[in-house]
Amino acid sequence: MLTSIAVILLSGLLLGSIFSKLKLPNLLGMIIVGIVLSPHALNLIDPSILNISADLRQIALVIILTRAGLSLNIADLKRVGRPAVLMCFVPACAEIIGTVILAPPLLGVTPLEAAIIGSVISAVSPAVIVPRMIKLIDEGYGKEHSIPQLLLAGASVDDVFVIVVFTALTSLASTGTLSAISFLQIPVSILTGVMTGALTGNVLVIFFKKFHMRDSVKILIILSFSFLLLELQNRLEGIVPVSGLLAIMSLGIIIKKRYSILAERLSVKYNKLWVAAEIFLFVLVGATVDLKYAVTAGIFAVLLVVCALAFRMAGVAISLIKTKLTKYERWFCMIAYTPKATVQAAIGAIPLAMGLNCGQIVLTVAVLSILITAPLGAICIDNLYKKFLNVPK
Repeated sequence: MLTSIAVILLSGLLLGSIFSKLKLPNLLGMIIVGIVLSPHALNLIDPSILNISADLRQIALVIILTRAGLSLNIADLKRVGRPAVLMCFVPACAEIIGTVILAPPLLGVTPLEAAIIGSVISAVSPAVIVPRMIKLIDEGYGKEHSIPQLLLAGASVDDVFVIVVFTALTSLASTGTLSAISFLQIPVSILTGVMTGALTGNVLVIFFKKFHMRDSVKILIILSFSFLLLELQNRLEGIVPVSGLLAIMSLGIIIKKRYSILAERLSVKYNKLWVAAEIFLFVLVGATVDLKYAVTAGIFAVLLVVCALAFRMAGVAISLIKTKLTKYERWFCMIAYTPKATVQAAIGAIPLAMGLNCGQIVLTVAVLSILITAPLGAICIDNLYKKFLNVPK
């Protein structure tokens, strides 16, 4: 295991830095490392790491979402208002609808199978978007209309919405029944997640103000509570839906609101943690990709992914109607809301494991969506934000 960890870190750092020198996103290099080291290629990653890769990827998401919470100002979120709410579900719905329209003639699947494909590929990737939006907040780009905050909030809730829809559709495909109650989990999990995170954040702020300790110890305490919030989500599954990731982000927001000096110091330390977490996240995402599925997919699967993105961008445009955003700011939001990676890696193989007829094509399209949208979206964000967004003087 230790050898595999060393190989992952060193090769991830090396190729990531090479891609950065080439003015390309370092995550692209890390994903390529994962693909090369995966069991589908050189098979250089220890099976014990692959067995816990989902947990390791989740730890990385915890780190970056906490960092996002520590950067978010509640006043900015309130100022965004209606568009932030619409961004949580309208773009995903538009992409699912587009897939239902396009997948049957392109791939020969049924409308239900097309809906399952759409629910898999429609989840945006916080791992790609969140660190870039934090960078924009730090540099002041898009501050006037709170564009980074808008995309941060939308990306965090978008995944909750899509995963619930995916679960309902796969249940329908396997059992033939669809429970309307399952869709009620969306608002309930969002509300309970925010409330739980806010309560935890308030308790931690009181504790940190009363007891003096090093910031490194505070980081360990916050990380521990974050992991407990994820476990709470798992333990309450089937009883009360709770979004653990939203709770973690809310925890950070409360610390920012009630103890801003501490939030600034912790943000610096979380940035340092992200250096290693980012490598593990994207290398292990790459390790889930089997290129033979992408090779055998054919042009129609690629065409589906690209056209579904057009529907998604249209959904973003609809969400931004009657806002004060400029034309270029709207285009930036449409482009920045396209990257996919983490959710597709997590759920892409589930239909195949369930024995659904569409399982193979779902996995294939999920792999393609990662390979196409993660690097393309990251490249576009990195190269367009200075051109499309204003920075206060």
